[in-house]
Amino acid sequence: MTTNKILILFAHPLFEKSMINRILIEYLLDSPNVTLHDLYEEYPEFDIDIKREQDLLMEHDIIIWHHPFYWYSCPPLLKQWIDLVLEYNWAYGKSGNALKDKIIFQTITTGGSEENYCSEGKDRFTIPQLLEPFNQTAMVCKMIYLPPFVIHGTHKMNSKEALDMSRMYNKLLQHLIENGIGKETFENYPYLNQWIQTKQ
Repeated sequence: MTTNKILILFAHPLFEKSMINRILIEYLLDSPNVTLHDLYEEYPEFDIDIKREQDLLMEHDIIIWHHPFYWYSCPPLLKQWIDLVLEYNWAYGKSGNALKDKIIFQTITTGGSEENYCSEGKDRFTIPQLLEPFNQTAMVCKMIYLPPFVIHGTHKMNSKEALDMSRMYNKLLQHLIENGIGKETFENYPYLNQWIQTKQ
């Protein structure tokens, strides 16, 4: 059976203050097919080793940008990672095919409720709409961009709810390791949370 290798690019500058992310990382699926790569721990001075990061990407089939949703985007180190690592004629451009057909998506945590993220809500847009720059980045790199795995309401979440989200996240990771993504359609699933709940 073919197994997929997953690289989680974790970027949280205030990790110690985030209960949900501490639990997600502490209880992360224990598998040789999952690599957790903590960018703020690896690069506290933002001195990213581009070649090392590119080698890591090449060794994995599925990439996850795991980060808090800071001002409708990602923390600065992850943005710098995108700017530096996804080089022209490596990740994109005429000769840039290194990441072609690799799967990528985001795991994001946000204090806002799901109801806020709509045209009538205070955030005015859905989370998939706000993530369009990341979607476009993936498309330019010829990658397969999936809907995000989203955890809402983190400021009001208790430890039991956080553990429930951790179990769902691990279920998603295990499914992707064993099955990857076939000819799936995500038109009815704005979040991977909803999609994985349909899987046995």
